[in-house]
Amino acid sequence: MEEEDYEVLRGEARAEPNRFSQWDPHSQFRQQYDNRHSHDVVPQLPLPGTTSQQETNAGHKETEVPLSQLSSSSSSSGCSSGDENDRLEEVRTQRDSAPVHRRTISTATGASGALYLHPTERHPEAICRIETHRSQHAATVGAVLSLRQTTKGEKPLPLFGANKPYPPPLPAREEYVVEFEGVDDPLYSQNWSMKKKLGIGAILAFDALAATMGSSIFSAAIEPVSREFRVINEVGTLGTSLFVFGYAFGPLVWAPMSELYGRKPPIVVAAFGFTIFSIAVAVGKDLQTVLICRFFAGIFGSCPLTVVAAVFADIFNNTLRGLAIAVFSVTVFMGPLLAPFIGGFITDSFLGWRWTEYISSIMGWAAFVLLLFFMEETYPPVILVAKASELRRRTKNWGIHAKQEEIEVDLRELLVKNISRPMRILFMEPIVLMITIYMSFIYGLLYLFLTAYALVFEGKYGWNRGQSGLAYFGMVVGELIAFVYIFYDNPRYAKKLQANNNIPVPEWRLPITMVGGVVFSGGLFWFGWTGYTGHILWVAPVLSGLFTGFGIFSIFLSCMNYIVDTYLMFAASALAANTFMRSIFGGVFPLFATYMFDGMGIQWASTLLGCVAALAVPMPFYFYYYGRTIRAKSTFAPSPDIEQDKRRDEEARMGGDGEAGDVGSERMAAGSTSEGEGNKEKEKKEE
Repeated sequence: MEEEDYEVLRGEARAEPNRFSQWDPHSQFRQQYDNRHSHDVVPQLPLPGTTSQQETNAGHKETEVPLSQLSSSSSSSGCSSGDENDRLEEVRTQRDSAPVHRRTISTATGASGALYLHPTERHPEAICRIETHRSQHAATVGAVLSLRQTTKGEKPLPLFGANKPYPPPLPAREEYVVEFEGVDDPLYSQNWSMKKKLGIGAILAFDALAATMGSSIFSAAIEPVSREFRVINEVGTLGTSLFVFGYAFGPLVWAPMSELYGRKPPIVVAAFGFTIFSIAVAVGKDLQTVLICRFFAGIFGSCPLTVVAAVFADIFNNTLRGLAIAVFSVTVFMGPLLAPFIGGFITDSFLGWRWTEYISSIMGWAAFVLLLFFMEETYPPVILVAKASELRRRTKNWGIHAKQEEIEVDLRELLVKNISRPMRILFMEPIVLMITIYMSFIYGLLYLFLTAYALVFEGKYGWNRGQSGLAYFGMVVGELIAFVYIFYDNPRYAKKLQANNNIPVPEWRLPITMVGGVVFSGGLFWFGWTGYTGHILWVAPVLSGLFTGFGIFSIFLSCMNYIVDTYLMFAASALAANTFMRSIFGGVFPLFATYMFDGMGIQWASTLLGCVAALAVPMPFYFYYYGRTIRAKSTFAPSPDIEQDKRRDEEARMGGDGEAGDVGSERMAAGSTSEGEGNKEKEKKEE
């Protein structure tokens, strides 16, 4: 790994120190540290509602210690004055105090303690959120200062102006960083009402549906477009391929933009851009205008596919997040299958092919208006930016800021995190490379079916474009079956995760991929050998979509979750590499589909594709049994489940050796417990 990658890991270590408690399970090092520093001088702060003797004699009014004086990881300020003006004045005039050691904070509990412990520091969920936000900040483009010190640090500082000297630095910058007010803070997006979450989720799902339908609705217009501009059909197919190519390059813009400025700005801008370029395609007077605008419509249309899942991660907790993203995935994969029959009926009607793009623009306008007026920002670091802005304005304390405001966009870091690192992960990590090739093949076939179904149901059965588009409903039903299976299987996975201390084991995601791979391969053979003559009842090739649809959805969703669970803080880079390659496949496959099916015959072309899919069937089995070993050798995969198992084995071994002293007794007990848990886990894996 390069220095930038190690910086992410260092930021992760700074953000979540509790992750490393596995190396000190019985807090021995912590106890030694406490004993060594037990005589350190720590300033004593009064409890809220109490005053010192000097304050009582002086007649000072009762104040509460701000949270910023108690911890560096949660630095919201607060005081208990009688009215708002007094509270704002205290925030405005509060002086910096000596930092208080977290050891003292953690032990100062109870009514008789010497320190006031804020609820944010007491609730583990609130602490976890703060650590997560700091981790997100450390991995955000522009947050790493080391990259800019070599370039900007050499330039002399400009004068402050008006003959003023440079002001002194803030006493402790962390004291001025805002945070959320406890675990129940209404500003935090996961604390919104379920009605509000579902409303935003429905709008985003509609936006994603509009974008994905736009990718395939043009497929019904390939022939009339080619005829109007006097080119062969393969050139007209570029209208679909270039749109999908836009999916490959768009995330390079939208992903860092969503991390820097929040989720709403890129989604709103992209909805507007998708609408404008869809209209440009509809009114295009020459072929180059149509093709170029289709490419840019794909770049803007890729934003929902990149950002919507992140929004769902912002507003839904661990219990509901998987189901929410599954619903989003259904809309993503149903869009390309629902659009062909709509485009087919429009193209065959008096409206003509241009109205396929007008329909896309109308859906885009509807999504844009809904997003503009009803969507709220969900990204917690950016929500804190708005909070800090309000506090600065109302308190006149210009030092108050959010961590996100410390970011400076750096081109080199942008290239490293969004281009260099994804490509290094893609070609250096065998898990990402093999799964990406498999998913890219499946994704390419999804768009190849746009040509294959037309050749079968229009060429062999004599259906029109709209009727042949209805045949895709077999695949739609297959995807819905896969979704229902995942929905009912989610509680079982949640129980296993909870039993494993909420540490995911990536291989738990793969069983449905094993089933989906076999079913998908069988669906390809079924489709080719029942539809190549046109004499077998049309129901037979349509029903093959049950297998191919089930396979596409189950393979995609489980493989993406496997990548996320494996690479954790590098998951965004791994998914970016995955998206890039599969979008290239999705754009290339339609270009040779006609030649392949016409040259080989529908049955033999489908047989070839089915054989390739069958060759990939053992891959999830291999990763299920050997993925753990591969992850242990990876430089990017953190593998917390492996570390946990190593710790359990070590505790069991030391317990079996009969360690002397209290520590040995504790480890023996822990070891026996861990050994029992490990055996149970092995039994589950064998089942």
